[in-house]
Amino acid sequence: MHYRASPFAVEDPAEAQAVIASFAFATLVVEGQDGFVTARTPVVMEQGLDGRLTALSGHVARANPVWRGLGEGARAVALFSGPHAYVSASAYPSKARHGRAVPTWNYVAAEAHGVVSAFEDKAGLRALMDKLTDRFEAGRAQPWSVADAPADYVSALMKGIVGLRLTVREVHAVKKLSQNKAGEDFDAVAAFLDAEPDPGARQTAALMRELERG
Repeated sequence: MHYRASPFAVEDPAEAQAVIASFAFATLVVEGQDGFVTARTPVVMEQGLDGRLTALSGHVARANPVWRGLGEGARAVALFSGPHAYVSASAYPSKARHGRAVPTWNYVAAEAHGVVSAFEDKAGLRALMDKLTDRFEAGRAQPWSVADAPADYVSALMKGIVGLRLTVREVHAVKKLSQNKAGEDFDAVAAFLDAEPDPGARQTAALMRELERG
């Protein structure tokens, strides 16, 4: 079950999908026969003609037990975490006037719920490798391709992995970025995070300002 963190819930499905596209490294939680098992994998997205997310595909080491014993209709959730940061109560100017302030955490996250299946065929794995590589090499001056490596080397490595495909039924996202704070406190939190040494805090501040601009 997904908790809707209103007023921070992302209502627009396209915006929720954009969170997944931006932070495409998933923690996959699978309901197995003996309880929950987890895996971490980069994923590529599949979309329908209407632009809606229909599936996520990634891979794990063959030795990872997450794929073994997957029955038909095995349920899973893919979790995505974006930038996040601690916000001190001292960041709020209003605290000096009334003292009603407590610390919190700002963050961006998404999750995709669905049914997971495994695949081992060579053609399917190679297609996945090509898609993942093209996705993450895009924009580089000299993008690397799977075809750049010797075919026998690639073939040998693929024997050590198993593909996972999550057929997506629901997508949810949350952007908790101090939207519930008045202008003075909102601006002060963004400035507080900008001054933090943690790069994640500064990234969170940038997302706050992006949200403010609309």
